[in-house]
Amino acid sequence: MNSKVSIDPQVCHGKPAIRGTRVLVATILGALAGGDTIEDILNDYPNITREDVLAALEFAGSLSRFEETPYEVTFS
Repeated sequence: MNSKVSIDPQVCHGKPAIRGTRVLVATILGALAGGDTIEDILNDYPNITREDVLAALEFAGSLSRFEETPYEVTFS
């Protein structure tokens, strides 16, 4: 995990968020996936920085490189 993203059970039900805010990593990723630019996100959430948005991307990238299966996989 990086220093910009926190997971705290007392904040946003423990979902990954930008540290010190209630802006969810999933919200940032969804906005980017929907075509918003980083500038659009910064305008919508003035309490976060460009580095925070990049940290959200880094966090998501690290999750996609998992080396162990974090859940049970079944094949039919």
